[in-house]
Amino acid sequence: MTTAVAAPFRFFSLQVVRTRRLGPSLARVTFAGADLRDFRSDGQDQSLSLFLPHPGQAEPAVPVERGEGWWQGWRELPDDVRAVMRSYTLRALRRDGDGHTAEIDIDFVLHGVAPGSPVQAGPAARWAAGAVPGDRVLVLGPAVGDNRAIRFRPPQDTDLVVIWGDETAVPAACAVVEALPAGTRARVWLQVPHAENVQDLDTAADAEVTWLVGDSDGGTEGTLATLRDAQLPSAEHPYVWIAGESGCVKELRRHFVRERGIDRRRVTFVGYWRRGLTEEQLREQG
Repeated sequence: MTTAVAAPFRFFSLQVVRTRRLGPSLARVTFAGADLRDFRSDGQDQSLSLFLPHPGQAEPAVPVERGEGWWQGWRELPDDVRAVMRSYTLRALRRDGDGHTAEIDIDFVLHGVAPGSPVQAGPAARWAAGAVPGDRVLVLGPAVGDNRAIRFRPPQDTDLVVIWGDETAVPAACAVVEALPAGTRARVWLQVPHAENVQDLDTAADAEVTWLVGDSDGGTEGTLATLRDAQLPSAEHPYVWIAGESGCVKELRRHFVRERGIDRRRVTFVGYWRRGLTEEQLREQG
């Protein structure tokens, strides 16, 4: 039995139902479970927290029975017992015939999983690479469709959508592009390390999607150069969504606001990670 945390978010106990490798460094894991009947999301870049077990554990250790005190209880657990917590965005949500959520997809970046990789694999990448049907996880996600963990919110008068995302933002960006309504003009840049990670997107929008293939770890200057050279369609009310490594995202925001003159209130920027820091270190920094 799961316990509500603080509306509109709660815990959902889920199981893996299938996995699919999308490319050399990307895997899609599909989750289901009775709890999903209460999962609600009206956004395409829906953020959630995923709790994973350590090797040898049957399920992640999170004291959900403590209600709103779960966080402190989780922090007090030993390091080798406390569930691994990672932030992800929803790639897809599918509903059953009654309109309830039946399945959700989360895409995992698999850095460091391949043998001989120069990058050390993190716990989430290792878990996703070995996930099999029946594996149990906890998700702290939305029970209300319109919630604060949805960031893509173009104003009603938007006449051009501009999107940039690195590999960590590709799942959210792809979900956004696929949901854009017919007639929407969109210019999109997505960064992936391997050509095999490029995805075919099915969208009704008038979207031009450019895949930037190559290592994104040192690419802020290169990314800025690419965007500075890009010609955007003429628009009176553009809206910009940029997400990925925090430092790069901040520089790109400056580019759109200062160099292109886009109203800063119409630029959404989300830092999914910070170069040189683990998610645990980011949480410690507050």
